[in-house]
Amino acid sequence: MYVELRHLRSLKTINETGNLAQAAARLHLTQSALSHQIKAVETYFGITLYQRKHKPLKLTPAGSHLLRLAQQLLPQVEATEYELKRMAGMDAGRLHITLECHSCFEWLIPTLDIYRQRWPDVEVDIRMGNNFDPLPSLVLGDVDLVINSERIGQEGLHFAPLFDFEALTIMPNDHPLCQKHWLEPTDFSDQILITYPVAPARLDIFTHFLSPANILPKEIRQSELTAMLLQLVASRRGIAVLPDWVLTEYLQTNYVSAKSLGESGLHGTVFAAIRQREATQAYLLDFIELAQQTMLEKQTATRL
Repeated sequence: MYVELRHLRSLKTINETGNLAQAAARLHLTQSALSHQIKAVETYFGITLYQRKHKPLKLTPAGSHLLRLAQQLLPQVEATEYELKRMAGMDAGRLHITLECHSCFEWLIPTLDIYRQRWPDVEVDIRMGNNFDPLPSLVLGDVDLVINSERIGQEGLHFAPLFDFEALTIMPNDHPLCQKHWLEPTDFSDQILITYPVAPARLDIFTHFLSPANILPKEIRQSELTAMLLQLVASRRGIAVLPDWVLTEYLQTNYVSAKSLGESGLHGTVFAAIRQREATQAYLLDFIELAQQTMLEKQTATRL
């Protein structure tokens, strides 16, 4: 048998991400290695799996046939692996999560809905990290997983990347800043900036954009809820900065407008930090994989 699970996973991941570069990163391969893997299948069977000149990549009939196999078989394999882990006694534990990211509730709740079904004996708890530094608490064992956007070199911790994002400035559709191609720090000096109730030192807009330029907004207003924050922006009470995954449906319906921060944009990665000694715990790894899959499916649905 020539076709292996790795071939099916590669095909499925390419289909989900839409291009080789993102698929390779997701599979922890180089783009060259992934291309070679696909080419090897094509050579063995004397077929082509993709229309090479079509962008984005488009499957041939043979590729579509193999993709259907991947979509049918891989969920069964993953379910069986999960059951084997449970049979091995890896199904109990504690998962106390601390968030340094208010908007992460947008994907965290659906992830936990699935997670609780798969790991009913794991004690799950969530709290915000606004009033304490969660990473030292993680080292001490007070919490078990921290979700943040900073990879900090701290002994004993492992940072697993969940997904990448771009921070975007949102504003009313008739705001004067809509005329700009992108925003500079000085554009904020006469604006009311609406943020979550978090110290500026913990917000990317300050640490990576405004503070290095010694710029402060005219006023800061805070809101706990993402929906309320968006409503305040739409009603011309100020502007805000949110990650792109939160904004998809609002931008598609023209509820607000968005601009990048700087010509290259302000990009980041959301990480799950866990203790290094627990980096092989099945119930922790499964949460990380579910979070990655939740966002990947959300991003795939957005492209469609």
